[in-house]
Amino acid sequence: MRVHLLDGTYELFRSHYGRKDTVTGPDGEDLKATLGIMESTLALLREPGVTHLAASFDTVIESFRNVMFPAYKSSAGMDPDLLAQFPVAETALEALGVVVWRNVEFEADDAIATAAIRWVEDVDQVVIATPDKDLNQLVIGDQIVTYNRREQKFLDEEAVVEKFGVHPESIPDYLALVGDTADGVPGLPGWGKQSASTVLARYPRLELIPQTSADWEVTVRSAEKLATVLRENQEAVYLFRELTTLRLDVPIEETLDDLEWKGVPRARFEAFCASVGFDPDAIRVHRWAE
Repeated sequence: MRVHLLDGTYELFRSHYGRKDTVTGPDGEDLKATLGIMESTLALLREPGVTHLAASFDTVIESFRNVMFPAYKSSAGMDPDLLAQFPVAETALEALGVVVWRNVEFEADDAIATAAIRWVEDVDQVVIATPDKDLNQLVIGDQIVTYNRREQKFLDEEAVVEKFGVHPESIPDYLALVGDTADGVPGLPGWGKQSASTVLARYPRLELIPQTSADWEVTVRSAEKLATVLRENQEAVYLFRELTTLRLDVPIEETLDDLEWKGVPRARFEAFCASVGFDPDAIRVHRWAE
């Protein structure tokens, strides 16, 4: 048995910017992302072996990380049509019979991380449906993998090393050095993917990297300059690593059994469609709950 954990925030962004049609609600509000995530989630549920599913959302974009680092990603500058759809999309997936985690203090990724580690020993495989880099820190062998649905590509531990040059446990250190523009983490000046992966492949954690490049047992261009930047930005780089390290203590109330998808509850689904002006017959429901 596998459990699938869906990055609802990413899927909503993908639907909003990927769809070119116009879908409006009763008051003229833009709902194309909501319809898109309903259709894409049903498509996922049609895939073989998808039996247990939860979707995690950033119900509000801001989280505890914004207190730690005000420049962290926020709702500032977001398309208001997209931002307004988060609560609607969460309700939409619940209307499909999917467990939804609405995150306010934490981020969607933290809930996914908590669930993945909690249930990894209870299932054959945990599949995290997202292309986001930071969730690769959770990958363990082929027990926890990430799944880029758009590219139909899975990353197990071997594939993570091939892609990033470091093992999953070093992903937070890697992102602290190179930055993560999607989350507003700037990284350190001069540190790029190649230098970070080369150094972290030998010294997997920031605190293990020697202070001077003369002590590095790897060859990196501009090594002394990079070592100096690292020495002079110790407080910042450790903060960046804390920002990119996922939390494992999100209070998830559901049990693994609760995540078993039993089909779409017809009455709830039709009521939701009526409330937003969707044609329920136009949405391809392949299984109804008994």
